[in-house]
Amino acid sequence: MTKKQKKMLIRIAAAAVLMIGLQFLPFEGPVRFILYLIPYLVIGYDILKKAFKGIKNRQPFDESLLMSIATIGAMAIAVRGDGDYTEAVAVMLFYQIGEWFQSYAVGKSRRNISDLMDIRPDYANIEKDGKLEQIDPDEVESGSVIIVQPGEKVPIDGVIVEGTSTLNTSALTGESLPRDAGPGDEIISGCISMTGVLKIRTTKEFEDSTVSKILDLVENASSRKSKSEAFITKFARVYTPAVVYSAIALALLPPFVRMFGMGVSADWGTWVTRALTFLVISCPCALVISIPLSFFAGIGGASNAGVLVKGSNYLETLSWTKYVVFDKTGTLTQGVFEVNAVHHNAMEEEKLLEYAALAESASSHPISRSLQKAYGKEPDRSRVTDIEEISGNGVTAKVDGVQVAAGNAKLMERLGVKWIDCHHAGTIIHMAIDGEYAGHIVISDIEKPHAKEAVQALKKAGVKRTIMLTGDSRKVAERVAADLGIDEVHAELLPSDKVAEVEELLEKMPEKGKLAFVGDGINDAPVLSRADIGIAMGAMGSDAAIEAADVVLMDDDPMKISKAIRISRKCIRIVYENIWFAIGIKIIFLVLGAVGIANMWLAIFADVGVMIIAVLNAIRALFVKKL
Repeated sequence: MTKKQKKMLIRIAAAAVLMIGLQFLPFEGPVRFILYLIPYLVIGYDILKKAFKGIKNRQPFDESLLMSIATIGAMAIAVRGDGDYTEAVAVMLFYQIGEWFQSYAVGKSRRNISDLMDIRPDYANIEKDGKLEQIDPDEVESGSVIIVQPGEKVPIDGVIVEGTSTLNTSALTGESLPRDAGPGDEIISGCISMTGVLKIRTTKEFEDSTVSKILDLVENASSRKSKSEAFITKFARVYTPAVVYSAIALALLPPFVRMFGMGVSADWGTWVTRALTFLVISCPCALVISIPLSFFAGIGGASNAGVLVKGSNYLETLSWTKYVVFDKTGTLTQGVFEVNAVHHNAMEEEKLLEYAALAESASSHPISRSLQKAYGKEPDRSRVTDIEEISGNGVTAKVDGVQVAAGNAKLMERLGVKWIDCHHAGTIIHMAIDGEYAGHIVISDIEKPHAKEAVQALKKAGVKRTIMLTGDSRKVAERVAADLGIDEVHAELLPSDKVAEVEELLEKMPEKGKLAFVGDGINDAPVLSRADIGIAMGAMGSDAAIEAADVVLMDDDPMKISKAIRISRKCIRIVYENIWFAIGIKIIFLVLGAVGIANMWLAIFADVGVMIIAVLNAIRALFVKKL
């Protein structure tokens, strides 16, 4: 609870005690009015102040003006009538209770996000003259060496140059499983070094680092309003002056009709009381407060589940998702290639792998790394000469004086070597030794452990069609799609082809449906931008992911996609519940107030009671059930 909230709680308690205590005092007339004015001003002075400022700034129509007119009017009626000022004080008291409750709920939502995003580093350690000096992360230049001790947060993205440690990444990914890191490994800000001292060479400045971008993303999420929020804002601008003028008409027209049209007493007191009751009932607090709070809570709940949503407009769009389009590598598969099979002729399997690994030793391509991993030894580069990389074909080199060619079928055709097709799905590395075909090596990307369950979960969540777009071969793509239960697959695509495919799919979309594209956020940035909703998978270090995507998953678990959709649908369901509930109750009580059935106490329920119920309902968006 903040100091401001504590102060308001004291004011509420003091006003309540004074109001109840005055019920037992026998004072009448001006003394009674002055005594009741004390609790009224204790609880309502800030509302009166806001109303006055609104009038002064020529923006009078808000809930503060409604409450001020209604309560001052109620006090005036009590002065002329039976001297019962309790209603006026109670209206202001219960209104402030509702405001306090709303403030507490927003604070809880903010704390939920703040606790999750407690990744902002307080300092960075720089070594000077053999001693560690703590400086502001903003002052650290790219390329500097910083030191992170056990228990400290990594303040800036970089590469480990010395030391090993176990990293706690739970604040970033939501995953409790720590991971090990050592020299040469990239490390992103926000992680916590648990066991060892690390020396890190920074690769970015703090403002461009992962932690800074995430914090900025979350802090600015509420600035991007959904259609529902925009509707409520426009509604309040029209609704508030409309009810003020309606209340004035209710106070004036019936008395004039009675006097001049019917020739009877005007009965001003009755109609003014009804008009004031009408004003109290008409306060749009439940709508104005609970709808933005619902979205804020939804974004907080998503963040808590490891899903960063850039704004409530994207949360609303996500709830309408009917088509989910996947990139393959790095999204449904791990992007880690492994040697699955070696089909050789007369040469031994180990020797064929050795030739392939040495020929590819100069390349940093993932396929080269997988060959070297399968070889199991550090390649001796001195044994390799005359390396020639042929773009789109493969590599030729001399290994121990022997001419080696490793590549695809195009390379074999280029060299005039008769090759044998492989019935296995995967990337096929054909090998030729001294111009003779020696066999081939099958390399496949590994499917993510939960990829199949993720696709099934999407279908359970109401997604009508799942599609995979990939630049990989058709045979590989169809195998992966069949394994995972993907409905449709398009293979051998360039990035521009993926955009064209997405545009074609968008034309086929049902009227209320939306298309989400899930990619790694780097190569797929154009498609992420083109889709109705772009979701970046496991790209916490990628600037392209944060810039191009509308939703960023904090780890690479595809199960989070269905969770994000479920969160968005729950949030939108709560928003519509609050809209229909608040408007429905308001209409009923406005009619009752206008005809004189609803008194000021019922008006208090219609205003404050509805607001509290709507706020409680909105808070439900914070809590996300585990799938």
